[in-house]
Amino acid sequence: MELTQLFTRQKELDDYIEQKHDLTSRDLFEEKILALFVEIGELANETRCFKFWSVKEPSPKQVILEEYVDGIHFLLSLGLVKGLTPEKAEPFEQETTTTALFNQMYRAIDYFKDQQDEETYLIVFELYLKLARQLGFSDEDILTAYHEKNDVNFKRQDSDY
Repeated sequence: MELTQLFTRQKELDDYIEQKHDLTSRDLFEEKILALFVEIGELANETRCFKFWSVKEPSPKQVILEEYVDGIHFLLSLGLVKGLTPEKAEPFEQETTTTALFNQMYRAIDYFKDQQDEETYLIVFELYLKLARQLGFSDEDILTAYHEKNDVNFKRQDSDY
């Protein structure tokens, strides 16, 4: 997946939020790590992949995609905070369950929190792209949904969300 345009759009949003809320001098890395953990938890909840005790179906695919791109926003934002903006990333190639992939994501993000280099960042990003494939989303699905949500996020800032 080509990432350059996504990083550009994310930087515009991050700069807008940081200026609007007077956060330009603050290091938001820890907050963004926690936000990514929360978004991944919300995504897992919508997929219901771990809810072995329930027969309820997953949320509609569009709801799951919207939750997925919320995570993309924070993943891009973390890269920007650390000056890690690779031009592209490809999904991890591995066979695993969706539940196992969510658990791998949590471990990888926690590792990135301590090992803030491009190699570790790419592992997180590539696992997240693998998760997209596992959930049935293409690069085009992700890009379209990201841009739509990015526009919504700007509007939310303008309406004091």
